[in-house]
Amino acid sequence: MQKSIDFLYPFYIFAVEQAGVGIHAIDKQGKTIIYNKKMKQIEGLALEDIQDRTIVELFNFEHDESTLLKVLQSGKELLNVKQTYWNRNGIQITTINDTYPIFDQGKLIGAVELSQDITALENLLHQPVHQSQDLTTFSQLTAASNSMKTVIATAKKAAEAKLPVLLIGEAGTGKDLLAQCIHSELSLKNDYFYTLHCQNSDSLTINRLYETLTNDESLTLFCERIDLLTMPLQQKLLDILTKKEWKNLQFIASIGDDPVDLIASGVLLKDLYYFFASFAIQIPPLRKRKKDIMPFIDAYLTKRSAQYKSSLAGVTPEIEKIFNHYHWPGNMRELEFLLDEITSLATTETMITYEMLPLHFRLKNGDLNDDTIGFEDFIVQRDKDLLSLDQYLREAEAYYVEKALKLYEGNITKTAQALGMSRQSLQYRLRKIKES
Repeated sequence: MQKSIDFLYPFYIFAVEQAGVGIHAIDKQGKTIIYNKKMKQIEGLALEDIQDRTIVELFNFEHDESTLLKVLQSGKELLNVKQTYWNRNGIQITTINDTYPIFDQGKLIGAVELSQDITALENLLHQPVHQSQDLTTFSQLTAASNSMKTVIATAKKAAEAKLPVLLIGEAGTGKDLLAQCIHSELSLKNDYFYTLHCQNSDSLTINRLYETLTNDESLTLFCERIDLLTMPLQQKLLDILTKKEWKNLQFIASIGDDPVDLIASGVLLKDLYYFFASFAIQIPPLRKRKKDIMPFIDAYLTKRSAQYKSSLAGVTPEIEKIFNHYHWPGNMRELEFLLDEITSLATTETMITYEMLPLHFRLKNGDLNDDTIGFEDFIVQRDKDLLSLDQYLREAEAYYVEKALKLYEGNITKTAQALGMSRQSLQYRLRKIKES
């Protein structure tokens, strides 16, 4: 029997990887066991993003919204369930899921989910979005830094001119929000705001777009991340946009990197860039405009208090220092997701403290305090009482692991490799250090 299983194992692996549906399996603790190629395509994550993290840490939803966690808790299958959620890169995803509990000798050991990606279809069906449906305005944007004040001033000029606009910026900088602001500020108002989600668009989506544009409605079309379209689809989009002189339309597009680099690398069609670049607006990353961090947090907590009667009103000086030191690779969206995670677990606290930070964020910033211990503490001195050997070894281990984490900027995989241990062993040691 075992010989038969060993023979079939490579076939199972190949079938899972080549399957046309996303496959995501977790163990009883919510850790990922299987995550196939199709699932990576759907969610935009790599294997290193999901290892040693629960799905609650990876995606922006609560425990009771996750079909995988529901099945894990109930032990009962859920079939044909539609789920919309956001990954850690801030990308919205919609899937139809069949989710099953996994038992071994009658004992529940995990759950597996089979997902069909319907993001492109869902985006198409839900357009247009009427202007009255909570579109962002300039008054809602945080702009304490001079660079963001310049961005908003330029965007207002673009709205007045009603010429095509190109928004340039990293993921999470708020390009979609700025597009909504331009739409809301147009000198001649448009009735609808459409978003073409280029990452999940195909030839059918582009054809349907042409039908939408010929409906003689006044609308704003926001083409989100045109650099994620294939070159043939970029050409097809350009052909539609230049087919005739459109009336009552505002065209806005976004890209995720410098257009010169994208064109040179064959990722962005030069003529499509020229079409949108009447106004090219560069949105700086959050690490280059850290003056916007605290005003954004204040506005977030004020809104949260009004909506949910939250008692949180600010952050401690320690948290402000940590936030200003952190490089924010996910930009404003990462900050917002972090605040979502913190505030959802808050009860009667009035200030966000270090203890309220999620573990994954602490590890990125060095979970142990620099001031608590130093190298000199491990030197035997005549005028100091000796520690017990167990206590000495625990503190020495904590010190050494902390320094290794800082050396590799909180990267668990690289730190574990440098220390000659597995990721799981390092995670275990970190948990023991925190508990001690």
